[in-house]
Formats: sequence, C-alpha cells, structure tokens
Amino acid sequence: MSVVPRQAGVVAVGGGAEQVTEAWLANRRLSEHTRVAYRRDVAGWLGWCAGRELDPLRASFLDVNAYARELESRVDPRSGRRLSAATVARKLSGLSSWYDFLVKLRAVAANPVGGADRPYVSRDHSATVGLSAEQVDALLAAAQADEGPAALRHRAMVALLADLGLRVGELVGLDVGDVGAERGHRTVRFVGKGGRARRRVLTAAAGAALDAYLGVRPAGADGPLFVTASGARVDRHAVFRLVRRLARDAGIAGWQRLSPHSLRHAFATSARAEGVALEDVQDAMGHADPRTTRRYDRDRHNLDRDPAYTLAAARVRRAGF
Repeated sequence: MSVVPRQAGVVAVGGGAEQVTEAWLANRRLSEHTRVAYRRDVAGWLGWCAGRELDPLRASFLDVNAYARELESRVDPRSGRRLSAATVARKLSGLSSWYDFLVKLRAVAANPVGGADRPYVSRDHSATVGLSAEQVDALLAAAQADEGPAALRHRAMVALLADLGLRVGELVGLDVGDVGAERGHRTVRFVGKGGRARRRVLTAAAGAALDAYLGVRPAGADGPLFVTASGARVDRHAVFRLVRRLARDAGIAGWQRLSPHSLRHAFATSARAEGVALEDVQDAMGHADPRTTRRYDRDRHNLDRDPAYTLAAARVRRAGF
C-alpha cells in the first residue's frame, strides 16, 4: 500500500501496506518496541479487512466497531484469557493514529476510528502487578545472592529498575556513553517515551552495582551498556525473565506475573509513601500527565494519607495544644 499522487494534490493509497505504515512510523517519535507493536496492530486490522474483502480506505466506524468487538472476544494464547480492555484500546489507538496520518495525506476523508465505540479504560487502574517496598528489597537481595558470569550485570540492571523506575526499553537502550556526571551527581542519560531526552541520577547503590559490572563488561569501551557474553545488546525479554527468576528465588508470590514494569510501579508507590511530591515523581518517571503518575501510586487510597489528618493536626498546633 503505497502513497501515490492524485489530482489537485490529493493522494491515494495503493500497493504495499508496509510502505504506508513505515512512512507513518517515520513521521513519529517512537521507541522501537512501540514501532513493533504499531506495525503488528495495523497488520492485524489489514488482515481482518482482507478476510472480509473490505477496502480499509472505505472502512466506516461500524467496521471498526465490529473489529473491536472481535478483539474483545479473542483469547491471548500466552495468558489463556481474553484480551483486556486496555489492550483493545491500545490497538485501536495505534490504528487511529495510522488513519490520522492518511487523513493528513488526503488518502481518506475522515478517521473511521474516531467515531468508533472504544472500550472504557479507567485512568485510575493499571493491570501491572505491583510490588511492595519489602518485596523490592527481597528481589534486590536475591540479585545480590545471584551467582554466575552474568551476576554483576543482573545486579546492575535490577538496581537501575528499582532505584530509578526506568522503563525496560530505557534500560536496555542505554549505551556506555550515557553514563556520566553532572554538578556532583552521577547520572544516566537516555531517550524516554515520546523521543524526549532525559537524565536521572544514580543512587550510591545503583552506581556501585554499575561500576562493579563495568569492571567485567565483556565488550569494548563504548556501545551498548548491558551486553551478553557475545557483546550483543541485552533485549527486553531477557530482563523479563531475570525479574521473574529473581522474584521466584526471593519467594515472592505471583512471580510468574511480574515484569520489569512492576518495579516501576513500586518506585512510584514507595516514593509517594515516603512523602515525595507528586510533581517530583511525575518528572522522575517522565509522565506528561500527573494522572498517569497517580495510577502508578498503588498506595494512593491508603486512609493513613487522608489530608483530613494533616489539617486536623495543623489545627491542634494553632490552638497551642
């Protein structure tokens, strides 16, 4: 499906779908993981259309609704459960962006996903399995007790996930040159979600774990920070397996459902529980919307944090009691 000129500056879509999708992705600042997901989501829609001899350029919101309802009835082969509302909504969101691109190219008059009935996804809920601060401590202890040629690498990766709350893509995307110092702080620089350049400080523990790993890192002086024995960049799947194995070793219940993102959730929850301001946690996590940060805070409904207690204590102080 290629984009070709038509009359009066209007464009049509025909040929290879891959060309249109790649042009759309090249027009956006996305991580490689997101690009892979978007390619898969658009390919799924085009396959669905082909199976019904439906021209995707003539699809209406009714067709998108039918596709969404079919997605909601599908079973994820990995989990054995139906696709969640969040997963369906994400697929439709990517598809909507694809059609927005076609609208700008004047290949279609309107975005059919815009009028579709998308599943409701609460902004106050996340399906990620979280960890308590004590469970994070136990997981870090398991990493410390880990043995083998990759043990130091494992400790450094888990320390960065736990102490900085990095996304797994941010972690595996780090290069040696991203580690540095700034105004007395040891730092790491990386490209966050949305293509935004970001920097974070290294805690003493994370810095020590990273230094120990760099002392035995098998590759050259530059290139990927976390590498395999052959010098290849560690991929996100290896980090998923590592987190689950260490959680199992630490005796954490439900270790099979944990992910590197569980540590990111724990970072937000623990930071808020320790009194870190919401805007500071938001900045650290790279969230554009504070509501996203609040969703990561698993302890936000704790009655101990009700501001009524703070106001009452202040009233007592004013009264001189």
